[in-house]
Amino acid sequence: MKNMGKKTKIYAGIGLAGILLALSGCGKTEEKADDLLTQIQEKGVITFAMEGQWSPWTYHDESGELIGYDTEVGQAIAEKLGVQAEFVEGEWDGLFAGLDGGRYDAVINGVEIIPERAEKYDFTTPYAYIRTGLVVAQDNEDISDFTDLAGKKTSNSLGSTYADMAAEYGADVSNVDTLSETIDMVLSGRVDATLNAEVSFYDYLEEHPDAPIKIVALTEEASEVAIPVRKEEATESLREAINQAIRELSEDGTLTALSEKYFGSDISQK
Repeated sequence: MKNMGKKTKIYAGIGLAGILLALSGCGKTEEKADDLLTQIQEKGVITFAMEGQWSPWTYHDESGELIGYDTEVGQAIAEKLGVQAEFVEGEWDGLFAGLDGGRYDAVINGVEIIPERAEKYDFTTPYAYIRTGLVVAQDNEDISDFTDLAGKKTSNSLGSTYADMAAEYGADVSNVDTLSETIDMVLSGRVDATLNAEVSFYDYLEEHPDAPIKIVALTEEASEVAIPVRKEEATESLREAINQAIRELSEDGTLTALSEKYFGSDISQK
């Protein structure tokens, strides 16, 4: 597992006593010792797992500072909870292994809600909606739709929605770590195509306007992006508190502002 625990960032949050009393039952005389929200409040830190290499969701700027849509959404949620946000970076598949093992409280990394994940994890209210794009080299005329992936080679992060989707269409999937690596493999001819969030491809093309790639297909339905937590009784109050935070951040325009800042459009609304 690469980079696990590396470049941990902590951001201070501002306590909102009224919200916390309503959401966590701080006014009660007794608390469940195993309640995760109570533990987070006592510790003063909520730990989010993320890749840190997926622009514009979570990445490092030229100075090395961890930024991105998910980074700032995580900060804003922590502020609503009255705690600090700690971000720990790692490879995609390792994020969920760490969540399962209790090393992280939640994952905030553009995670799409799919049936297989919903069976294993509890998801918060969606805070973004995205479509999946299919990208090939500019001179590729063999692939124009997802159904053309049968028998072709693609590259994506191990265990990602995009890798699973490519495999479902019959592609031979190679596993890599980052979006840049997947596109490099397309450009070098080692694979025929790659799948990823439409907005991530647009961000890549903004940074690399001369890259000879093209988006040839998009999914019709937008998928929901949310925050997974462990599916257990101890996490219920935390999920409810995050849901409340997301609702408020949506209503006060924070999510829209952050979305437009990082994606150039509002993907926070369905």
